[in-house]
Amino acid sequence: MKKALMNASVASMIYKFNMDNIEILEKFGYQVDIACNFGKENPMNPEDINKFKRILKERNIRFFETSCPRKIMALNKMLSTYKQLKKIAKSEQYNLVHTQSPIGGVLCRLAFRNARKTGTKIIYTAHGFHFFKGSSLKSWFLFYPIEKYLSKYTDVLITINKEDYELAQKKMYATKTVYIPGVGVDLKKYSKLNVDKVLKRKELGIPQDAFLLLSVGELSPRKNHQIVIRALGEMKKKDIYYLIAGIGPSENEYRNLISQYGLKEKIRLLGHREDIAELCIAADCFVHPSVREGLGIAPLEGMACGLPLISSFVNGIKDYTKDGISGCCVNPLNLNDMIYAIDKMYSNQEFRKKCSSHNLETVKTFDLEKSKEAMRKIYENLFK
Repeated sequence: MKKALMNASVASMIYKFNMDNIEILEKFGYQVDIACNFGKENPMNPEDINKFKRILKERNIRFFETSCPRKIMALNKMLSTYKQLKKIAKSEQYNLVHTQSPIGGVLCRLAFRNARKTGTKIIYTAHGFHFFKGSSLKSWFLFYPIEKYLSKYTDVLITINKEDYELAQKKMYATKTVYIPGVGVDLKKYSKLNVDKVLKRKELGIPQDAFLLLSVGELSPRKNHQIVIRALGEMKKKDIYYLIAGIGPSENEYRNLISQYGLKEKIRLLGHREDIAELCIAADCFVHPSVREGLGIAPLEGMACGLPLISSFVNGIKDYTKDGISGCCVNPLNLNDMIYAIDKMYSNQEFRKKCSSHNLETVKTFDLEKSKEAMRKIYENLFK
């Protein structure tokens, strides 16, 4: 039987974005193994990690637990992970290795570079390069040379936004570079939604006449929800509410900020949620203020529910946003920009409707079925 390894820094990357890819590989006759960190590095609750492990066992998917960190300065963990992956590379004869996430992709390609000499094919999905137009010189100095060097050990380099694709085509050494429209949004699921907005708001404790903002994503500096909290604190609008679904290292910082502004009743941290689509139906506007984003599945889910967007305008987000068309595009570090955007959405219902219609049409480009078909072709043609 053919064998494939799915690798990422952390389990959440595989659980959220790669279960369809595993299914595709299985249909092509592969036995699929997984190697990643299942520990505290994950932006998932321990209960969800255990749930994921149960799913893998039920599907007879073998998994290797690594020490892979998400921060580049965790050198001891990086060395440990390299050794773990190197051991797997020596003991297992994989036909295909699909790796992703910056640190996971680096360590896995280094560990398996000799395996390529005996026929193992390496696929790397770049979920947004750390270096992009407008990013710091530090990011270009540190990450660009590493990615360029390791592209020599890459048979297929998959990019999920157009800026990364253009850069990779010009500057990287991968045997083949392809673009796919992200991991995809299941538009069939959203078309079948039957959610009562009134009842959902009642369940959430949100007044029916309130203006409700929603963000979904890890509570972290990169996702940058603090700029929205600060904006609402400065605006002092009594009928604007804000929900944030996600967990992460910035949770205590956010709670302190919410308390400082006296907004405990108006801004709520919901933790990890499985009802994102229902939350979108309850909301009036989706806010995504990331300072860096490969593509951003969460705002696309908001668009699939017809929500207008307030978003940053960086790397992958540029592929589906345009100021005044999809909503409001802001400098994610500029407080006044965010205040202006929220106020515009809050006060202009016609503008929200126009953006909603546009987003429902635009999101069709990122349909899950298109992404799955693109991945099928990549896997199918890998050895041709």
